[in-house]
Amino acid sequence: MKQFSLFGLLMLFALFAVAQPSAEQHVADAVEKLTKAMIDADKAVLENLTSHKLSYGHSSGRLEDKKAFVENIFNGKSDFVNIELSEQTISISGKVAVVRHVFSASTNDSGKPGSVKLNVLLVWQQEKGSWKLLARQAVKVTQ
Repeated sequence: MKQFSLFGLLMLFALFAVAQPSAEQHVADAVEKLTKAMIDADKAVLENLTSHKLSYGHSSGRLEDKKAFVENIFNGKSDFVNIELSEQTISISGKVAVVRHVFSASTNDSGKPGSVKLNVLLVWQQEKGSWKLLARQAVKVTQ
C-alpha cells in the first residue's frame, strides 16, 4: 500500500510539473507580448514589459532608455507595421533570460516605409514575478 501511495504521489508531482508552463515559455510569452505591443504601439503594455533600467540599442548604434523607447513607438518615430521573429533561442540563468532571434519587420518610421532584418539579443530580468526587458541590442544581418 505504501508503494502505491508513493507512486500516486510521484504521478501527482509529474502531472503538476507538466501542467506548469516552463520559465522558457513565460519568457517566450513576454517576447510575443512585446512584439505585439510594438506593432500596436500599446504604450501601457510597453511600459509594463520593460524595466525602468532599460537600455535599448538599435542597429544604427542609437541607444534609448525606457522613456525614449516607449515614446518613439507610441508617437510613430519607430513604427512597426509587422514583425516576424525566427530562429529564437532562450537561455535562463536564475532571474535572467537571454533571448536571441532574427527580427524581420516592415516599418513606417516617421511616415517613411522601410524594412529591416536584424539579429537581436534581448536580456530579460525577473522583477516581482514578471519578466521585464532589461536590455536589447540589434545588429544588421549581413548576408
